[in-house]
Amino acid sequence: MLKKIRTFLKNYLWFLGGRRNFKLGLYGPPNSGKTTLANTICKDWLGEEMGSASHVPHETREVVVKEKITIKSKDGKELLFNLVDTPGIATKIDYEDFLKAGMSVKKAKKRAREATKGVIESIKWLDDVDTVLVVLDATQDPYSQVNVTIIGNLAARDIPVMIVANKVDLKRAKLKKIQAAFPQYDVVGVSAKYGKNLDQLYEKLFELSRK
Repeated sequence: MLKKIRTFLKNYLWFLGGRRNFKLGLYGPPNSGKTTLANTICKDWLGEEMGSASHVPHETREVVVKEKITIKSKDGKELLFNLVDTPGIATKIDYEDFLKAGMSVKKAKKRAREATKGVIESIKWLDDVDTVLVVLDATQDPYSQVNVTIIGNLAARDIPVMIVANKVDLKRAKLKKIQAAFPQYDVVGVSAKYGKNLDQLYEKLFELSRK
């Protein structure tokens, strides 16, 4: 019954003009490009970046929210949302991985503690977000424990989901493999770094927001 009420309200607001405010969460494993995508979205529609990205895992260790982003569709509709960039979800965080990235022992252990706390915070935010973009690295195997865990948590909460296969600019990217792994969801291939296919992503967001 609650789902039906939520769907009715979404469609009614859409009928009134398509402009409504909701929380759009960016979820995914570390280094999939969530913050890079968040920065690209914010630059496209706000003219400013959202956070710092790095090749070192768990650069984002706290949830960051950018409020009142409005995107426009080709037919003139507007979509207003708060963008929630979350720390990367991981089933295991080892400080030795940060040592390999050149950090000192003290800094590596601190990063591991903060990253663990960030994962917990990300999961808690699942109770607050309305819609989720799961950002996956298209060059990596989609059948990972982390990805299955993320998708499973979202399905259990009945949260509308779209999968963003990032880094399709790389030759190693395998978009069809991600589509085969999660056939129940729309999959959009993008390059957040270079802004490839972002127009398609924005148009799909309007469809997703109605679910």
